[in-house]
Amino acid sequence: MHSFRTTVARLRPLGAAQTAQSLSQPKLATKALRMFQPRRHLNAPVAAEPFLNGTSSNYVEEMYFAWLENPRNVHKSWDIFFRNVNAGALPGAAYQSPPPLSGISEGLASVQALGGASPNMEKLVEDHLAVQSLIRAYQVRGHHIAKLDPLDISCVDFDDAPCAVGFQHVDLSHVKERLSRLTGGGFYGLAESDLDKVFRLPTTTFIGGNESALTLREIIRRLEMAYCQHIGVEFMFINDMEQCQWIRQKFETPGVMQFSLEEKRTLLARMIRSTRFEEFLQRKWSSEKRFGLEGCESLIPALKTLIDRSSQSGVESVIMGMPHRGRLNVLANVIRKELDQIFCQFDSKLEAADEGSGDVKYHLGMYHKRMNRVSDRYITMSLMANPSHLEAVDPVVQGKTKAEQFYCGDTEGKRVMSILLHGDAAFAGQGIVYETFHLSDLPSYTTHGTIHVVVNNQIGFTTDPRMARSSPYPTDVARVVNAPIFHVNADDPEAVMYVCNVAAEWRNIFHKDVVVDLVCYRRNGHNEMDEPMFTQPLMYKRIKKQKGVLQKFSEKLIAEGVVTTQEYEEEVAMYDKICEEAYTRSKDEKILHIKHWLDSPWPGFFTLEGQPKSMSCPSTGVSEEELGHIGNIAASVPVEDFTIHGGLSRILKGRTNMVSQRVCDWALGEYMAFGSLLKEGIHVRLSGQDVERGTFSHRHHVLHDQNIDKRICIPMNYISPDQAPYTVCNSSLSEYGVLGFELGFAMASPNALVLWEAQFGDFHNTAQCIIDQFISPGQAKWVRQNGIVLLLPHGMEGMKLSEDFAVRQLYDCNWIVVNCSTPANYFHVLRRQILLPFRKPLVVFSPKSLLRHPEAKSSFDDMLPGTHFKRLIPDDGSAAGCSPVKVKRVIFCTGKIYYELTRERKNRGMDEDVAVLRIEQLSPFPFDLVKAEAERYPTADLVWCQEEHKNQGYYDYVKPRICTTVTKSRPVWYAGREPAAAPATGNKHTHLMELQRVLDTAFDLKAFTGKV
Repeated sequence: MHSFRTTVARLRPLGAAQTAQSLSQPKLATKALRMFQPRRHLNAPVAAEPFLNGTSSNYVEEMYFAWLENPRNVHKSWDIFFRNVNAGALPGAAYQSPPPLSGISEGLASVQALGGASPNMEKLVEDHLAVQSLIRAYQVRGHHIAKLDPLDISCVDFDDAPCAVGFQHVDLSHVKERLSRLTGGGFYGLAESDLDKVFRLPTTTFIGGNESALTLREIIRRLEMAYCQHIGVEFMFINDMEQCQWIRQKFETPGVMQFSLEEKRTLLARMIRSTRFEEFLQRKWSSEKRFGLEGCESLIPALKTLIDRSSQSGVESVIMGMPHRGRLNVLANVIRKELDQIFCQFDSKLEAADEGSGDVKYHLGMYHKRMNRVSDRYITMSLMANPSHLEAVDPVVQGKTKAEQFYCGDTEGKRVMSILLHGDAAFAGQGIVYETFHLSDLPSYTTHGTIHVVVNNQIGFTTDPRMARSSPYPTDVARVVNAPIFHVNADDPEAVMYVCNVAAEWRNIFHKDVVVDLVCYRRNGHNEMDEPMFTQPLMYKRIKKQKGVLQKFSEKLIAEGVVTTQEYEEEVAMYDKICEEAYTRSKDEKILHIKHWLDSPWPGFFTLEGQPKSMSCPSTGVSEEELGHIGNIAASVPVEDFTIHGGLSRILKGRTNMVSQRVCDWALGEYMAFGSLLKEGIHVRLSGQDVERGTFSHRHHVLHDQNIDKRICIPMNYISPDQAPYTVCNSSLSEYGVLGFELGFAMASPNALVLWEAQFGDFHNTAQCIIDQFISPGQAKWVRQNGIVLLLPHGMEGMKLSEDFAVRQLYDCNWIVVNCSTPANYFHVLRRQILLPFRKPLVVFSPKSLLRHPEAKSSFDDMLPGTHFKRLIPDDGSAAGCSPVKVKRVIFCTGKIYYELTRERKNRGMDEDVAVLRIEQLSPFPFDLVKAEAERYPTADLVWCQEEHKNQGYYDYVKPRICTTVTKSRPVWYAGREPAAAPATGNKHTHLMELQRVLDTAFDLKAFTGKV
C-alpha cells in the first residue's frame, strides 16, 4: 500500500507554470523533479488503474519522468494518461485504452475516459517489467551459462551436461529451456508472439547503444552476446550503482570489443612467445620439473596487457606474487629476465656463488626496470620469491606495495600497484586469501586496489573442483569485498585481452580489487613427471584432443587477413632462434649467483659486492636532553582542547614523575627508542592487534578525545618538526596475513623500523608459515635480508592455557632472538636494529608482568651516549663482589624469571652463595660472554633455570652451547618445570606450586649431588 500511495503521490497534477518549467529544464537532476507534494486524493477507488501497484511503481515512475522531458518519449496511451492526471482526473478516470495499431489518428480522436481496467494496458506494463526482469537475469546470472570452459566438460553448477554457447538467431521455443536457468524456471509471462514487439529499454542497460527501444528478439540476442559468450561478468552483488553502471557499459555496449590490426598482431606475438617458450623447455629438458603454463598460454598476454594499460595510467612500479605454475614463463616474457640466466638453472653442475641454501628455479624472484613500449614510460617490475606454500606470498606482496606507496608519497595508489596470481584450488582453499582480501580497504593496509589473476586449471593437483570447494566458483571469496569478477575463456585471447584492459581500467578509476578468472586447463599433470590419467582420465582424453590456443588463434587471424601464414611462421622462427642463442650462451655459465635473482634490492645500503659496509655497531645511547624531551612528549597531550580519560591522566602523570626521577619503565623505554629513531629520520611502523593502546594497557600511543568521536592524537608525531612519520595501527584479527604484510613492508627499505606485535606470544603460531618460510630461511634461500621485529608477549603468569608461551626456533644465526629483562636493554636492542650495518629479523620475547614490575625500571644512565645493548648481564649482587671461589652455584636464566630468582635468593639469605646471570640475547648465542662468566666462577655448579616446561623452553638449545663454552668440563643442570603437553596450567594454585618447585631446585645446593 505504501508503494501505491507513493506512486500516486508522484503523479499529482502540475500547474501550468510548473509544467512549463519542467519542460524548459529537461536536464534537471531527478532528485529535483521529485520534490513535490501529493495533491491527488486517495479516497477514490483505484481498481480502474490496476497497473498502479507495488510491482510496477518503478516502471510507471520512469514513464512519468520520460513524459515530463518530452511527451513523445512515451506511448500515446501514457501521454493521455499523464495529461488526464495533470488535468486533475480522479484515480480510475485518467486511464484510456491504447488505440488500435491501424488508424491510429482516428483511434486517438475517439478515445473516451474508461471507468474500468484495461487488459491491454496491464499487459503492456507487465511485458515491460518482464523485459526489465529478463535483462536483470542476464546481468545477475548470465555468467552461469556463458561458454567459459575451453574443454566443454563442466558447468559452474557442476551439471553433467556441457554449457551451450550463445546464439545469433533467437527462437523462443529453443530459448525457453536455456533461459529457465536464468529466470528461475519461468519466462516472466512473455510469449513467442512477443519476440518481434518493440520494448523501451531501462536505464540500467547499455545494450541499445544509441537506440532507446529494441525488439525482444534483438534484446535477447544482444544480452547473449554481452553475457553468455566467452566472458562471464559477475558484478551484480556490488552495492554501488555507479560501479555497476560502469561495468554494464563496458560489456553491454554493442561492438565494444573491437581491436585494431596492430593490437591483434601484438597479441599474436605475445602468444607465440608464451607458447614457444614452454615448447622449447619441453624439448631441451623433457625430464625436468618446470611447472609449465601449457593450457593457459594466454596468461602472458593477459599480464602484459594489465601492465601496459596500468603504465598508460601512470603506474611506475608493479609488484607481483605468483605460485610456481608458469613462473619461468612470467620471468622470461613479462619481467624479461635474460633467457640464458633461466636456462642455466637447469644445469645440475652449476655451482652456487652465494652463501646459503638457494632455492629451486620456480620459486625465485626478480627485480627489473625497463621501458614499456606501449606507454613509452619506464616501469619497475618486481616478482616476489616465494616458497611452495601456495598463496603465502599474497600479504607479503601487499606489504611491499604499501611500503613503496608510502615512501614515494603515493596516497591513492596511482604510481605503485600489485598483481597477484593464484591457482583455482588454492584461491578457494587457502585461508590467507581471505585474510589478505580483508586488508584491502583498511586505512593502514590498503594498497588501493589489487588485480587478481586466477589460473583456473579446473583441477587441484589430482582433486576435482566438486571435491575442492563448496562454492560454484573458486573466486567467490572475492565477493566479500565487492570485487568484480571477470570469468573468461582462456582459449579466446581477444576476450582475455579485453577483460584485462577493463580490469586495469577499473583499478585505475575505482582503486578497488578486481579478479580475472582465466578458465583454462592443464595440459600436463601437476608437474611434467606426473601422470594425470590415473585420476582424471576423461578430462585428459579431452585435453589430448584439444587444439592449442596458439594454433586456433593464428588460424583465426590468418583467416581474417590480419597476418599471412608466412608472417606467422617468420615470427615463430625468430623467437625460436632467440631461445636457441640464449641456450648456447647458458652453457658458458658455471656459477649461480642467487643475488642476481633478488626481488627487493637496497641501493646504497651494501657495497657493490652486496656486503655490509662495516661489521661494527655504534653506541645506541642518546643524550640526556633528548631522553628528557621525548619523555615529556610521552607524558603530554600536544593538542589543545583535547579531553583524555581520567585513568590516562594518571598514567601520563606517572610518566612525568619518572622523567623527573631519570628512570623509565617498559612503555617509556619503548617510547624513547621510537622517538629517538623518528627524530633521526627513521620511519617507525608498529602494527598488530590492539597495539595502539597495548593489550596490557601500557602503551597508549594513540589518545582518544572523550567528547568528540574519532578525534585522536598521536604524541609521537610531535617530537620534532623534521622527524619521520610514526605509524601505529591496530590490525584486523589476523596473524598470518598481517605478519606477512609487515614482512613485505620491511622488505622495501632497510631504513625503517617495522614491528609486529602478537596479542599474546603463542598467537604467532597461526602465522607460523610466514616465520618458517620467509623470516627464518629468507636470507639463506633468496639472499634477502629483512629487519622486521616480532614482539611476542611471553611469561608464565598462571593465566589461561594458551596465552603463556611463545615457541622458539633457534637453530642458526639467521635471526636475532632476545628476552630482555630491563627497559634500557629493550631500548638499546630496538635502536641497534637500525644502527647495525646489516639486517636480521629480531624476535623479542616481550614481557607481561614486567610492564609494571617495580624493579623492572632503568636509569637514564643506562641509555646515555656510550652505552650499548647488553647481550649478557652479569650478577650485580653480593656474589659479584665477594671472592669467586665462594660462589657455589651459577644460575643462567633469561627474562622475568630473573626477578623471582633474586627475590628467592634474598629470602633464603644466599646472596653470596649463588650468582644469577641473565642471557639477554639467545641468538646469536653470546659464547664469549658466557665463557668469561663461567671461568670467573671456576668451582661453581652451572645451572640453567627457566620457568617454561623442559620440552618447551630454551634448555635444549642453551645446554649444548654452554657445554661448548666450558669444553664440557662441567655439567649444565636443569631447574625448571617438568615436560608437559600443554604450555601452561590454567590453575593459579598449581602454577604457584610449580614455580616454588622450580625455585627450590634452583637454590638447593645438594639437588644435583650424585647425579651424572
